[in-house]
Amino acid sequence: MVIAIGFEGSANKIGVGIVRDGDVLANERETYITPPGEGFLPKETAQHHRSRVLDILKRALDVSGISPAEIDVVCYTKGPGMAPPLLAVAIVARTIAQIWNKPILGVNHCIGHIEMGRLITKAVNPTVLYVSGGNTQIISYACKRYRIFGETIDIAIGNCLDRFARIIHLSNDPSPGYNIEQMAKAGKNYVALPYSVKGMDMSFSGILSFLEQKARPKGKQRKAQAKTELEKWSDEDLCFSLQETLFAMLVETTERAMAHTGSSEVLIVGGVGCNIRLQEMMGIMCEERGAKLFATDERFCIDNGVMIAHAGWEMYRSGTRMSWNDSTITQRFRTDEVEVTWRDD
Repeated sequence: MVIAIGFEGSANKIGVGIVRDGDVLANERETYITPPGEGFLPKETAQHHRSRVLDILKRALDVSGISPAEIDVVCYTKGPGMAPPLLAVAIVARTIAQIWNKPILGVNHCIGHIEMGRLITKAVNPTVLYVSGGNTQIISYACKRYRIFGETIDIAIGNCLDRFARIIHLSNDPSPGYNIEQMAKAGKNYVALPYSVKGMDMSFSGILSFLEQKARPKGKQRKAQAKTELEKWSDEDLCFSLQETLFAMLVETTERAMAHTGSSEVLIVGGVGCNIRLQEMMGIMCEERGAKLFATDERFCIDNGVMIAHAGWEMYRSGTRMSWNDSTITQRFRTDEVEVTWRDD
């Protein structure tokens, strides 16, 4: 029986989770929320994490009923992510490991999402669509690695959604993407947007620039230009159009990866994976192919500490160990850099 504690803080979520042999014992988390129209800066995000992490740690221990003496390994997010938040949480994990005299493991954030999704949904060997604020990747497992079949070539899909939310001054509570999803339900007119799929890769920055012009014809840009009949769209229409376009790109590239690998399962992970419309569109594609779709709710698809604990648990029980000098962070930590020692299929 192995008990692992995990610390996550690669972006604006700070979380601590505890697992015992695949059972989730605690999953405590808080979000750093900024005013509408503003993003979260690395320095301020790190300050938020430092101010909240010990309280969250205490809550996780209380909820789990686990004492520090019972914990076998301390896990933390090594990367990828924003350097100051990553460093703030890594320092806490290193300090806890020293105080409790426990081994420490640095976990790849993306692997954490994948393994958490597999645990919760019981998907066997899915094609993984990983969509979040900082990452967009289509992944499949082969020969002890999670192989990246396609990805964004500029900004992540979550970043695209967040930045559009800032343009139209949507609230960041509980998240910009969630509020775009709610506004999109009221959209009635589809606005044609650039569709940018390049082989197996995607580009989102051009769509964002195009939308910025559409969202501000009445403001600072194009003041003298009157709207034509074709330009009478609302912010709800733009949210609807943005979701439909972006998600269609994801469905296309995911289906192509499934065809290449012969996969009959799709697993959506990452914060954007909570979006019900994305799940609907992906579900239609899967049904047409005779495949199964797996997804989780906001407890596990949004960044959390328990996914780091579970991935660290998998690593630890398969024999992976980390020297103290290697317990560092890296902003660029590719999914396919990790040797998957815990899978034999």
